[in-house]
Amino acid sequence: MKHVLVLGAGMVSRPMIQYLLDQPEYHVIMASRTVSKAEHMIQGHPQGKAFALDVTDDKKVEEFVSQADVVVSLLPYTYHVKVAEMCIRHKKHMVTTSYVSDAMKALDARAKAAGILILNECGLDPGIDHMSAMRIIHGITNRQGKVVSFRSTTGALPAHEANNNPFGYKFSWSPRGVLLASRNAAQWLEQGKEISIPGEQLFENYYLQDVPGVGTFENYPNRNSVPYKDIYGLQEARTVYRGTFRMTGWCETLRSIVALGWLSEEPPRGFTGNTYGDLTRHLIKASQQDDLSTAAARYLGLKPSAAIIKRLNWLGLFGTEPLPTDKNNPLDYLNVLTLKKMSMAPHERDMVVMHHEFIAQYPRHQEYVTSTLVDYGIPDTDTSVARTVALPAAIAVKMILQKTIAITGVHIPVLPAIYNPVLDELESMGIRFVETSEKITP
Repeated sequence: MKHVLVLGAGMVSRPMIQYLLDQPEYHVIMASRTVSKAEHMIQGHPQGKAFALDVTDDKKVEEFVSQADVVVSLLPYTYHVKVAEMCIRHKKHMVTTSYVSDAMKALDARAKAAGILILNECGLDPGIDHMSAMRIIHGITNRQGKVVSFRSTTGALPAHEANNNPFGYKFSWSPRGVLLASRNAAQWLEQGKEISIPGEQLFENYYLQDVPGVGTFENYPNRNSVPYKDIYGLQEARTVYRGTFRMTGWCETLRSIVALGWLSEEPPRGFTGNTYGDLTRHLIKASQQDDLSTAAARYLGLKPSAAIIKRLNWLGLFGTEPLPTDKNNPLDYLNVLTLKKMSMAPHERDMVVMHHEFIAQYPRHQEYVTSTLVDYGIPDTDTSVARTVALPAAIAVKMILQKTIAITGVHIPVLPAIYNPVLDELESMGIRFVETSEKITP
């Protein structure tokens, strides 16, 4: 029997656990800070076992790693390199759904020497985005074409019927991760020109995009797209852009939250209040005599009647709710509040929208190609985000254990030997893309 160690029992873990437990030859060990969450996911299955684990206890983590055949790290990304080094020492394969850091890339030679695969970015975004894009890119090049423009955007959103709060958003994965991503700088290629946007201007650089049959969304740039020119082999591409979808109104509202200082991880100096409204007042240096929503509007250069001010008031940033006593900075305070006010209810559905756009140049013509995934969560079961993040990684674990993936080193899933079987199996589960192609008239 093969042993799979899953580190972490967060919001996206359950579909992976259920998938692996359905394989009769696997024993699944879940190690998590909150053992009750892991036990709930295993549900007493005879091939599963849950353990409590403090991930800062390196000796205990390494003991778990040493006993596994494959390690899946669903921990915060800051722990991945530590776990990877343990996997190298004990010659254990590893899978993550997180972006590859420079420190992880630096382990490539050691992983190869140990004869192990460290497969990263094997979730949704990053993950399915790479695999589905590469399948089309390779298809174009196999037909003697070349991609001259590539745009790819993903959104994890509430389904339209569950879009019932003024932010147009509900958290189906880590709120802190969503909020932290709101501070990222962005770079991309647009018609041969490299464009760079600092994090504080991220939400000023969005546009509205129609996705046929789904709706109109705000599209803003996602991190640094420029390296994907080389990662995807897009040597002829003059446009390389990766973005994020949100419902309309999100970008201007988040821009205001950033401007107010609510995404700071620093404890506020000199702050003596104890409510969310107190902290907003402190951040914008408003006097006690000022009406807080009016003062915030003035600080942001908005009218007090602006929709953004009404959204911030609905969230509670001007209110009297006490700040959580176990946190000490605006970002963590906000994390608690957004999770309370903007969580996906068990009976509601979320929606994943992934939309690729290619312009392919052939010897005698150009084609405009699109590939679109629209996937919905299953009410009272799993969110679409959980399924689309966890299942690609789970399929990869199976492929590693079956030795259908033979490569070693640090990789992401851009090779046909990885992406074809994963995408094919996802399609059998209903997670599928719809493609269109039309000739471009000169």
